[in-house]
Amino acid sequence: MKIPRNGEAATVRAGGKDVALTNLKKTFFPKTGATKGDLLQYYADISPYLLPHVTGRAMVMKRYPNGAEGDFFFMKRTPSPHPDWLETCRIEHSSGNVIDFPMANDLAALLWIVNLGCIDLNQWYATCDDVNRPDYLHFDLDPGSAPFDRVRETALLVRDGLAALGLTSYAKTSGSKGIHVYVPIVRGPVQKDVWRFAKEFSVALARHEPALMTSEYRKEKRPPGRVLVDYNQNRWGATLASVYSVRPTPLATVSAPVTWDEVEAGIEIEEFRIDNMLERIERVGDLWKPLSAKRGRFTLPEI
Repeated sequence: MKIPRNGEAATVRAGGKDVALTNLKKTFFPKTGATKGDLLQYYADISPYLLPHVTGRAMVMKRYPNGAEGDFFFMKRTPSPHPDWLETCRIEHSSGNVIDFPMANDLAALLWIVNLGCIDLNQWYATCDDVNRPDYLHFDLDPGSAPFDRVRETALLVRDGLAALGLTSYAKTSGSKGIHVYVPIVRGPVQKDVWRFAKEFSVALARHEPALMTSEYRKEKRPPGRVLVDYNQNRWGATLASVYSVRPTPLATVSAPVTWDEVEAGIEIEEFRIDNMLERIERVGDLWKPLSAKRGRFTLPEI
Protein backbone atom coordinates (compact mmCIF):
# COMPACT_ATOMS: atom_id res chain seq x y z
CA MET A 1 0.00 0.00 0.00
CA LYS A 2 1.22 3.48 -0.87
CA ILE A 3 0.31 6.27 1.53
CA PRO A 4 0.07 9.75 -0.03
CA ARG A 5 2.65 11.80 1.86
CA ASN A 6 2.51 15.24 0.31
CA GLY A 7 -1.12 16.24 0.69
CA GLU A 8 -3.25 17.34 3.59
CA ALA A 9 -5.62 14.38 3.55
CA ALA A 10 -6.44 11.19 1.69
CA THR A 11 -8.63 8.13 1.94
CA VAL A 12 -7.01 4.72 1.50
CA ARG A 13 -8.64 1.33 1.20
CA ALA A 14 -7.32 -1.53 3.33
CA GLY A 15 -8.98 -4.92 3.38
CA GLY A 16 -12.14 -3.51 1.86
CA LYS A 17 -12.35 -0.75 4.48
CA ASP A 18 -11.96 2.97 3.83
CA VAL A 19 -9.61 4.81 6.19
CA ALA A 20 -9.51 8.62 6.21
CA LEU A 21 -5.99 9.98 6.81
CA THR A 22 -5.23 13.59 7.75
CA ASN A 23 -2.30 16.03 8.01
CA LEU A 24 -0.10 13.75 5.93
CA LYS A 25 2.59 16.32 5.16
CA LYS A 26 2.90 17.50 8.76
CA THR A 27 6.43 17.06 10.07
CA PHE A 28 6.43 14.55 12.94
CA PHE A 29 10.19 14.13 13.36
CA PRO A 30 11.88 17.52 12.82
CA LYS A 31 15.46 16.22 12.92
CA THR A 32 14.94 13.85 10.00
CA GLY A 33 12.03 15.65 8.34
CA ALA A 34 9.86 12.52 8.48
CA THR A 35 6.18 13.37 8.20
CA LYS A 36 2.99 11.85 9.52
CA GLY A 37 2.61 10.31 6.07
CA ASP A 38 6.03 8.67 6.45
CA LEU A 39 4.96 7.27 9.82
CA LEU A 40 1.77 5.83 8.33
CA GLN A 41 3.76 4.35 5.44
CA TYR A 42 6.11 2.64 7.88
CA TYR A 43 3.22 1.06 9.75
CA ALA A 44 1.59 -0.04 6.50
CA ASP A 45 4.85 -1.66 5.39
CA ILE A 46 5.58 -3.32 8.74
CA SER A 47 2.00 -4.46 9.38
CA PRO A 48 2.47 -8.10 8.26
CA TYR A 49 5.04 -8.52 11.02
CA LEU A 50 3.46 -6.27 13.66
CA LEU A 51 -0.22 -7.22 13.51
CA PRO A 52 0.18 -10.81 14.79
CA HIS A 53 1.58 -9.41 18.03
CA VAL A 54 -1.14 -6.82 18.72
CA THR A 55 -4.27 -8.46 17.31
CA GLY A 56 -6.90 -9.15 19.93
CA ARG A 57 -5.35 -6.82 22.50
CA ALA A 58 -6.68 -3.57 23.91
CA MET A 59 -4.67 -0.54 22.82
CA VAL A 60 -3.88 2.44 25.03
CA MET A 61 -3.50 5.41 22.72
CA LYS A 62 -0.65 7.83 23.33
CA ARG A 63 -1.39 10.71 21.01
CA TYR A 64 1.14 13.24 19.68
CA PRO A 65 -0.95 15.65 17.59
CA ASN A 66 2.09 17.84 16.87
CA GLY A 67 4.67 15.14 16.37
CA ALA A 68 7.48 13.62 18.42
CA GLU A 69 8.64 16.91 19.95
CA GLY A 70 5.17 18.14 20.86
CA ASP A 71 2.98 17.51 23.85
CA PHE A 72 1.21 14.17 24.14
CA PHE A 73 -1.73 12.76 26.04
CA PHE A 74 -3.03 9.29 26.85
CA MET A 75 -6.44 8.15 25.72
CA LYS A 76 -7.99 4.79 26.59
CA ARG A 77 -11.57 5.13 25.45
CA THR A 78 -12.24 4.76 21.73
CA PRO A 79 -13.23 8.21 20.47
CA SER A 80 -16.57 8.79 18.81
CA PRO A 81 -17.40 8.82 16.06
CA HIS A 82 -15.33 5.89 14.86
CA PRO A 83 -15.73 3.48 11.94
CA ASP A 84 -18.35 0.78 12.47
CA TRP A 85 -15.78 -1.80 11.36
CA LEU A 86 -13.39 -0.94 14.21
CA GLU A 87 -13.32 -3.73 16.81
CA THR A 88 -13.09 -2.71 20.45
CA CYS A 89 -12.31 -4.46 23.72
CA ARG A 90 -14.64 -3.73 26.64
CA ILE A 91 -12.84 -3.85 30.01
CA GLU A 92 -14.33 -3.15 33.41
CA HIS A 93 -11.89 -1.69 35.92
CA SER A 94 -12.00 -2.28 39.67
CA SER A 95 -13.53 1.17 40.07
CA GLY A 96 -16.51 -0.01 38.06
CA ASN A 97 -15.51 2.18 35.11
CA VAL A 98 -16.12 0.40 31.80
CA ILE A 99 -13.90 1.37 28.86
CA ASP A 100 -14.07 0.31 25.22
CA PHE A 101 -10.46 0.21 24.03
CA PRO A 102 -9.68 0.10 20.30
CA MET A 103 -7.90 -2.94 18.88
CA ALA A 104 -5.51 -3.00 15.92
CA ASN A 105 -6.82 -6.26 14.48
CA ASP A 106 -6.08 -5.44 10.85
CA LEU A 107 -4.32 -2.89 8.68
CA ALA A 108 -7.31 -0.57 8.50
CA ALA A 109 -7.59 -0.40 12.29
CA LEU A 110 -3.83 0.06 12.65
CA LEU A 111 -3.82 3.03 10.25
CA TRP A 112 -6.88 4.52 11.92
CA ILE A 113 -5.14 4.41 15.33
CA VAL A 114 -1.85 5.83 14.01
CA ASN A 115 -3.73 8.59 12.19
CA LEU A 116 -4.92 9.83 15.60
CA GLY A 117 -1.29 10.81 16.23
CA CYS A 118 -0.23 7.59 17.95
CA ILE A 119 3.49 7.39 17.18
CA ASP A 120 4.04 4.37 19.40
CA LEU A 121 1.67 1.47 20.00
CA ASN A 122 0.91 0.36 23.54
CA GLN A 123 -1.12 -2.83 23.90
CA TRP A 124 -2.24 -4.96 26.82
CA TYR A 125 -0.33 -8.14 27.59
CA ALA A 126 -3.45 -10.22 27.92
CA THR A 127 -5.82 -10.78 25.03
CA CYS A 128 -9.32 -9.37 25.10
CA ASP A 129 -10.98 -12.75 25.64
CA ASP A 130 -9.35 -12.97 29.11
CA VAL A 131 -7.81 -9.67 30.17
CA ASN A 132 -6.91 -10.98 33.61
CA ARG A 133 -4.55 -13.72 32.39
CA PRO A 134 -1.50 -12.47 30.44
CA ASP A 135 0.40 -14.67 28.03
CA TYR A 136 3.67 -12.76 28.42
CA LEU A 137 5.96 -11.99 31.33
CA HIS A 138 8.23 -9.04 30.66
CA PHE A 139 10.88 -6.79 32.19
CA ASP A 140 11.59 -3.20 31.22
CA LEU A 141 15.29 -2.44 31.74
CA ASP A 142 15.46 1.30 32.37
CA PRO A 143 18.98 2.80 32.46
CA GLY A 144 18.15 5.96 34.35
CA SER A 145 21.53 7.69 34.40
CA ALA A 146 23.49 4.49 33.60
CA PRO A 147 25.21 4.06 30.21
CA PHE A 148 23.62 1.69 27.72
CA ASP A 149 26.40 -0.89 28.02
CA ARG A 150 25.14 -1.52 31.56
CA VAL A 151 21.66 -2.11 30.17
CA ARG A 152 23.07 -4.74 27.82
CA GLU A 153 24.93 -6.37 30.70
CA THR A 154 21.77 -6.38 32.81
CA ALA A 155 19.74 -7.90 29.97
CA LEU A 156 22.16 -10.81 29.69
CA LEU A 157 21.94 -11.43 33.43
CA VAL A 158 18.14 -11.35 33.25
CA ARG A 159 18.31 -13.88 30.40
CA ASP A 160 20.61 -16.16 32.39
CA GLY A 161 18.50 -15.87 35.54
CA LEU A 162 15.35 -16.80 33.63
CA ALA A 163 17.13 -19.67 31.89
CA ALA A 164 18.15 -21.06 35.28
CA LEU A 165 14.43 -21.28 36.04
CA GLY A 166 13.73 -23.07 32.76
CA LEU A 167 12.33 -19.98 31.01
CA THR A 168 13.36 -18.97 27.48
CA SER A 169 13.44 -15.21 26.96
CA TYR A 170 13.50 -12.84 24.00
CA ALA A 171 14.89 -9.32 23.77
CA LYS A 172 13.97 -6.16 21.93
CA THR A 173 15.20 -2.61 22.19
CA SER A 174 12.72 -0.28 23.82
CA GLY A 175 13.39 2.12 20.97
CA SER A 176 13.95 4.82 23.59
CA LYS A 177 16.63 4.15 26.22
CA GLY A 178 16.44 0.56 27.38
CA ILE A 179 15.80 -3.09 26.56
CA HIS A 180 12.66 -5.16 27.03
CA VAL A 181 12.93 -8.85 27.93
CA TYR A 182 9.90 -11.10 27.29
CA VAL A 183 8.93 -14.65 28.23
CA PRO A 184 5.90 -16.34 26.60
CA ILE A 185 3.98 -18.08 29.39
CA VAL A 186 1.06 -20.41 29.84
CA ARG A 187 -2.09 -18.35 30.17
CA GLY A 188 -3.11 -19.47 33.62
CA PRO A 189 -1.83 -17.22 36.41
CA VAL A 190 -3.83 -14.05 36.94
CA GLN A 191 -2.10 -10.72 36.38
CA LYS A 192 -1.36 -10.18 40.07
CA ASP A 193 0.46 -13.53 40.30
CA VAL A 194 2.50 -12.77 37.17
CA TRP A 195 3.40 -9.40 38.70
CA ARG A 196 4.37 -11.08 41.98
CA PHE A 197 6.68 -13.53 40.18
CA ALA A 198 8.29 -10.67 38.24
CA LYS A 199 8.82 -8.72 41.45
CA GLU A 200 10.40 -11.63 43.32
CA PHE A 201 12.69 -12.39 40.38
CA SER A 202 13.75 -8.74 39.99
CA VAL A 203 14.40 -8.25 43.71
CA ALA A 204 16.46 -11.45 43.90
CA LEU A 205 18.50 -10.57 40.82
CA ALA A 206 19.15 -7.00 41.98
CA ARG A 207 20.22 -8.27 45.39
CA HIS A 208 22.77 -10.50 43.64
CA GLU A 209 24.14 -7.64 41.46
CA PRO A 210 23.62 -4.49 43.59
CA ALA A 211 26.39 -2.52 41.88
CA LEU A 212 24.75 -2.95 38.47
CA MET A 213 21.01 -3.01 38.93
CA THR A 214 18.13 -2.15 41.22
CA SER A 215 14.51 -3.18 41.63
CA GLU A 216 13.62 0.05 43.46
CA TYR A 217 10.73 1.55 41.49
CA ARG A 218 10.62 4.92 43.27
CA LYS A 219 13.08 7.30 41.63
CA GLU A 220 13.94 9.13 44.83
CA LYS A 221 15.13 5.87 46.41
CA ARG A 222 16.84 4.45 43.35
CA PRO A 223 20.66 4.30 43.60
CA PRO A 224 22.28 6.43 40.86
CA GLY A 225 23.92 4.66 37.94
CA ARG A 226 21.92 1.45 38.43
CA VAL A 227 19.72 -0.15 35.80
CA LEU A 228 16.13 -0.58 36.96
CA VAL A 229 14.74 -4.07 36.38
CA ASP A 230 11.19 -2.82 36.18
CA TYR A 231 8.71 -5.52 37.12
CA ASN A 232 5.81 -3.09 37.57
CA GLN A 233 5.00 -3.14 33.87
CA ASN A 234 3.42 -6.52 34.65
CA ARG A 235 0.70 -4.94 36.77
CA TRP A 236 -2.89 -5.06 35.57
CA GLY A 237 -3.54 -2.57 32.78
CA ALA A 238 0.10 -1.54 32.30
CA THR A 239 1.53 -1.40 28.79
CA LEU A 240 4.87 -1.23 27.03
CA ALA A 241 5.67 -0.12 23.50
CA SER A 242 4.88 -2.96 21.13
CA VAL A 243 7.47 -4.76 19.06
CA TYR A 244 8.14 -2.78 15.84
CA SER A 245 6.59 0.29 17.45
CA VAL A 246 8.06 3.65 16.47
CA ARG A 247 9.15 5.81 19.39
CA PRO A 248 8.92 9.63 19.68
CA THR A 249 12.67 10.15 19.37
CA PRO A 250 14.59 12.53 17.07
CA LEU A 251 15.64 9.69 14.72
CA ALA A 252 12.28 7.89 14.75
CA THR A 253 13.79 4.82 16.34
CA VAL A 254 11.91 1.53 16.54
CA SER A 255 11.42 -1.04 19.29
CA ALA A 256 13.26 -3.76 17.43
CA PRO A 257 13.60 -7.46 18.26
CA VAL A 258 17.24 -8.49 18.55
CA THR A 259 19.10 -11.74 19.09
CA TRP A 260 21.01 -12.40 22.28
CA ASP A 261 24.15 -12.64 20.15
CA GLU A 262 23.51 -9.07 19.01
CA VAL A 263 23.04 -7.92 22.60
CA GLU A 264 26.38 -9.52 23.50
CA ALA A 265 28.06 -7.92 20.48
CA GLY A 266 26.90 -4.43 21.47
CA ILE A 267 23.73 -3.11 19.83
CA GLU A 268 22.76 0.57 20.09
CA ILE A 269 19.25 2.02 20.15
CA GLU A 270 19.90 4.31 17.17
CA GLU A 271 20.65 1.38 14.85
CA PHE A 272 16.95 0.57 14.45
CA ARG A 273 14.78 3.20 12.74
CA ILE A 274 11.76 3.54 10.47
CA ASP A 275 14.06 4.05 7.49
CA ASN A 276 15.83 0.68 7.85
CA MET A 277 13.55 -1.68 9.79
CA LEU A 278 11.93 -3.29 6.76
CA GLU A 279 15.34 -3.97 5.22
CA ARG A 280 16.48 -5.54 8.50
CA ILE A 281 13.50 -7.89 8.56
CA GLU A 282 14.18 -8.88 4.98
CA ARG A 283 17.76 -9.66 6.02
CA VAL A 284 17.35 -11.38 9.41
CA GLY A 285 13.65 -12.31 9.42
CA ASP A 286 10.97 -11.59 11.99
CA LEU A 287 12.89 -12.25 15.22
CA TRP A 288 9.71 -11.88 17.28
CA LYS A 289 7.86 -14.65 15.43
CA PRO A 290 9.35 -17.48 17.58
CA LEU A 291 8.08 -15.76 20.73
CA SER A 292 4.55 -15.77 19.37
CA ALA A 293 4.89 -19.40 18.31
CA LYS A 294 5.92 -20.39 21.84
CA ARG A 295 3.04 -18.72 23.66
CA GLY A 296 1.79 -21.14 26.25
CA ARG A 297 5.01 -23.16 26.38
CA PHE A 298 6.43 -21.99 29.72
CA THR A 299 4.85 -22.27 33.14
CA LEU A 300 5.98 -19.85 35.82
CA PRO A 301 7.98 -21.78 38.46
CA GLU A 302 8.29 -21.04 42.17
CA ILE A 303 11.24 -18.81 43.07
